[in-house]
Amino acid sequence: MLDEEVIQQLLDVARNSLQSSYSPYSSFPVGAALLDSSGKIWGGCNVENASYGATVCAERTAILKSVSEGSQEFRAILVMTPTERPTPPCALCLQVMAEFCKPEMPVYLANETEVKSSFQYSELLAYPFGPAYLLEEK
Repeated sequence: MLDEEVIQQLLDVARNSLQSSYSPYSSFPVGAALLDSSGKIWGGCNVENASYGATVCAERTAILKSVSEGSQEFRAILVMTPTERPTPPCALCLQVMAEFCKPEMPVYLANETEVKSSFQYSELLAYPFGPAYLLEEK
C-alpha cells in the first residue's frame, strides 16, 4: 500500500487527466494516474473515436505514454470515474497491464474525490496471458 501523500498525488493527476477526456460517444470520462518505479506519475485519459475500436482507455494511455518515454516498471495505478461506484479497468487494459505489472501491484479505484476501493492486480486478472507464460519452460 502507498502512503496517503502519494495516493493524494495520484488522485490529483487522475482528476486533471479526467478533465482532458475526449468522450463524446459514451459521455463517460475516465482519468488514470500511473506511478512508476522511480516515483514519477503518468496521467492518462480515455480518447474515444467514432469507429469505437480505435478508442483508447485512460489506463492504456498512461501506460503507453510512460513506456514510450522509457519507463516500464510500475508501482500502482489509480483509475478515476465521475461515478459513486468504482469502475475497474476493462479486460483489454488488464491484459495490457499484464505486460508490465506485478501480480501484487495495487490498483486503486476512485471517484472524483476519494479512493473507493483497491485491489491487487492479480485479483482483477488472475490468469493473464503475458511474458511469464510465454517464457515458461514447456
